[in-house]
Amino acid sequence: MADSHEPQPADAEKHRPAHPRIASLKLDQGSVVALGPQVEHERKVAIFDLLEQNHFAPLGVSSDGPFDLLLSIQDNRLYFDISDETGRMLTRVTLPIAPFRGIVKDYFMICESYFSAIKSQSPSQIEAIDMGRRGIHNEGSELLKDRLEGKVELDLDTARRLFTLLCVLHIRQ
Repeated sequence: MADSHEPQPADAEKHRPAHPRIASLKLDQGSVVALGPQVEHERKVAIFDLLEQNHFAPLGVSSDGPFDLLLSIQDNRLYFDISDETGRMLTRVTLPIAPFRGIVKDYFMICESYFSAIKSQSPSQIEAIDMGRRGIHNEGSELLKDRLEGKVELDLDTARRLFTLLCVLHIRQ
């Protein structure tokens, strides 16, 4: 027989701290332009995957989440406006966009090559281009994760999806 002071599984669920995560995400509409079908697809997939599973814990805020996130680019800066689910602004994290410009440019170039290759290249050529695309994407994701260090704790998968969205926002710049 279980000790009456020991939490039962149902009780353990009730008292488990909230997993710090993004519950909703919006891209600033002033930062987004009309997107081509491939970019629009990437944006939708990144947001869907991000909301399905992420680890996002802004440091120095009094909330454990979940969080609402608004991403925007203004004046050569990337803004993460972080609110609680009631809409109360908790913090704004700001990063300069300049360190990402080269990687984003390279990523767009290799994506164009990839989409062109799909139409006319062999599977092995497409795979080689895709490996390069993923490598550049990983580099951008690591840079984003590094730049957010000390401001937001996040895992690599969350950084990857946020980097995709940074690229979508960067199209306008």
